[in-house]
Amino acid sequence: MFRTPLAYIVGAYEHPLRDAPETSVAQLHAEVALGALADAGLSKDDVDGFFCGPDAPGTGPLSLADYMNLNLRHVDTTNTSGSSYLIHVAHAVQAIAAGKCNVALITLAGRPRQQGKGKGSLKRADDPNQPDFQWEHPFGLQILGAYGMVAERHRHLYGTTAEQMGWVKVAASHHAQHNPHAMLRKVVTVEDVVTSPLVAGPLHRLDCCVVTDGGGALVVARPEIARSLKRPLVAVIGCGEAPMGQAGGYAEITNTAAQRSGAAAFAEAGITPADIQYASLYDSFTITAMLQIEDLGFCEKGQVGRFVMDGNLISGVGKLPFNTDGGGLCNNHPVNRGGMTKALEAVRQLRGEAHPAVQVPNCRLALANAIGGQLGVRHASSTLILERE
Repeated sequence: MFRTPLAYIVGAYEHPLRDAPETSVAQLHAEVALGALADAGLSKDDVDGFFCGPDAPGTGPLSLADYMNLNLRHVDTTNTSGSSYLIHVAHAVQAIAAGKCNVALITLAGRPRQQGKGKGSLKRADDPNQPDFQWEHPFGLQILGAYGMVAERHRHLYGTTAEQMGWVKVAASHHAQHNPHAMLRKVVTVEDVVTSPLVAGPLHRLDCCVVTDGGGALVVARPEIARSLKRPLVAVIGCGEAPMGQAGGYAEITNTAAQRSGAAAFAEAGITPADIQYASLYDSFTITAMLQIEDLGFCEKGQVGRFVMDGNLISGVGKLPFNTDGGGLCNNHPVNRGGMTKALEAVRQLRGEAHPAVQVPNCRLALANAIGGQLGVRHASSTLILERE
């Protein structure tokens, strides 16, 4: 143990559904909440802090707290899109340390599959009240287009190839084959990726994440409560969060806010990237995960193409096992806000509860990182470093 932890993750639950046409968003929130509390050995009556993001229906925490009949004394609705939920863990730790709550519940849920198509292919909605989008609206900015632009820039600067990006999907598929709930369980090859339809050059269809319904939840508790539950102790030992914009047009779009959020989390934990045994990385696209690998310090800038080749991200084969649940590329990416799932699999790895075929032996230190917003324009990164005690 590198420092005395302020709080522990004591409950984790991922909804098994990937297609939920008959389940409301509120019901999904309630089901994942109950699942995480049961995993912790707690009940809703133990919860006095609630954290939710922009996926929460109605009036957010007010509607959900009423729906789930929670008796709260602290709420947090931080919104940094997909990175919100790891920031919620950090804020829950801070709230517990400040005496604002004892048991914090964090939930995510949504039903994007019911919209009939992936949000990444849709033009961003016009909103004259959002000054950051006003210059992009006339061009019909798509998430796919923004990430394709970033991937093309990385290819231009560093020679990164479509085949190298394909290795990220290959690793995710090798892991997803062992996950009975994964949306895509078929193992793919690099050739499969690069011969799939081109959607936003150099990104192909298999470079893109799945679109799923579902959700997940976490429970964070103060140390005395955590130790009384007779559950594996997963300590939060490092947290970092950082936004990144365009800097008036002077930002390099192949850099991400993970540079700053990761550095802050490593400094707080008192460790280095070389100490990490497992990494959960936000993989909305293959290039998203690759940039995090660089910016979190697992390899030098521009070298990630070589780093991910030849199965280096596959558990039991490579030196940086990542997204052993199949990640957003193959398993689960609910509400286009998949940061929650990054923490869930990290917790499973530290508890020794991942599938035996992908479990990292004696996993003691894990990292989870999420990106919210859009690379190439504006986004935020959140980083957690977790330790099995």
